[in-house]
Amino acid sequence: MNAPEGMQGITHALLRIMTGLMFWQHGAQKLLGMFGGVGPDGGSVSAFSWPIGIAGILEFLGGILIILGVKTRYVAFILAGQMAVAFWWRHFPSGFWPIANGGERAVLFCFIFLFLWANGGGKWGVDDALAKGQAGA
Repeated sequence: MNAPEGMQGITHALLRIMTGLMFWQHGAQKLLGMFGGVGPDGGSVSAFSWPIGIAGILEFLGGILIILGVKTRYVAFILAGQMAVAFWWRHFPSGFWPIANGGERAVLFCFIFLFLWANGGGKWGVDDALAKGQAGA
């Protein structure tokens, strides 16, 4: 069964936008203390602390770039790597299965970012607008 005409491009863009929004929230939580913050006191971490602050920078800025569709393939490749590292360092030591070790989000983000790396950002992004502008020139 094929998707209704036009829906593939729309759902591709929505996947990019919503993934970026969800990812940005993790960065905002770490860096700004939003959405309950991090740690028992619900605060924020130093932006340059290793590894949480650096992860927060990647999540915050990477999430914004993914939402906007800016350099989507490059950003998605970096973020997929970040999520793979997060899974292996943080979750895998607690067991193989993501459902048991708490790594479901890391795995899902990793594979969605791999999809965006392979397929680009789709409609409604800066990359798409620039490509259309170059094609029209």
